[in-house]
Amino acid sequence: MIKRGLILKAVVLALSTAASGERIKDITTVKGVRSNPLTGFGLVIGLNGTGDGSALSTQALNNFLRRHNIRPDSLGNLSSKNIASVVVTAELGPFARRGSTIDVLVSTIGNTKSLQGGTLLVTELKGLDGQVHAVAQGPIILGGFAAGGKASSVTKNHVTVGRIPNGAHVEKEELATFVENGEVTLQLRNADFATANEVAKVINTVFADSAHAADAGGVRVVLPKGLAKTKVSDVIQRIGALEVTVDMPALVVINERTGTIIVGQNVAISAVAISHGSLSIITQEKENVSQPTPFSNTGSTVKTNETKIKVIEGAGQGGQALHFMKRQPSVGELAKAINAMGLTPRDLISIFDALKKAGALQAELKII
Repeated sequence: MIKRGLILKAVVLALSTAASGERIKDITTVKGVRSNPLTGFGLVIGLNGTGDGSALSTQALNNFLRRHNIRPDSLGNLSSKNIASVVVTAELGPFARRGSTIDVLVSTIGNTKSLQGGTLLVTELKGLDGQVHAVAQGPIILGGFAAGGKASSVTKNHVTVGRIPNGAHVEKEELATFVENGEVTLQLRNADFATANEVAKVINTVFADSAHAADAGGVRVVLPKGLAKTKVSDVIQRIGALEVTVDMPALVVINERTGTIIVGQNVAISAVAISHGSLSIITQEKENVSQPTPFSNTGSTVKTNETKIKVIEGAGQGGQALHFMKRQPSVGELAKAINAMGLTPRDLISIFDALKKAGALQAELKII
């Protein structure tokens, strides 16, 4: 059955009529302050027959034994289902110091069934520069489990990817450089000229003539002359605590798959008349059994499918009447006008699309 009134998933309307102040630290990032990805190839041991036992894992095990002065060629075939080849990844923070620890993620490469109970051998983690920045090792923690026998098995969550909290020690620092020529650049998470100018204006009230909007995505701040390096963090902290009014673009976002509609604060609709019908399509599937006549020597019993489709088109909650909407100065009044028509999210999707094509929707329409 497909019925418009039953497809309702969710309708989310941003009803704020007044912009609220946001901290600069919440809407911007400092240019240069970011993490760096690390990767490495590793070997997991100690698995209970759930490893891959591949040639790659066997070669990795042989290399490990040679580093410990053991000749694997004298031991015969070392192929085992208790080992697994993995890729180890981590994020080296912008201020991670040598000797500090970071979390690592361990992901299988081959046909390993589970990493449960496994331990990662010493693994070098390299950056994009090819240098070793951290070394990982330790027991793997999974977010689930896997168990079973010959006839049945049970699995919870993903058991071929695990984590090692604080599993890598930083060996080489990659400290962020965020001060260039005595300036710090604040990058807006959502680029907007009005917001960038507002950020610069607020900063200048505390540090006179120090900030200006370079473009819609960044604000440059000149640090006070003669400022000691130890005081740079204090200045950035003070700037981050300042509050600004974020300018929201006029935007309507529609997710047709879930029936979700997001209407921005500054969305307005020009004077327009709207008429939208109500349509229901009811589909019923039924199985019938066809049997031959009694005492018949021919024919056989078979199942037949019967489909019934009923279409109802008429006045629904919204009715077929023509509704006149004045220009809405706020999303709150827009929501009231739309709700008064008794429309479902599917109705609204069609109406917003038609309003955009008619030039009456004074906002950007995004369909995801």
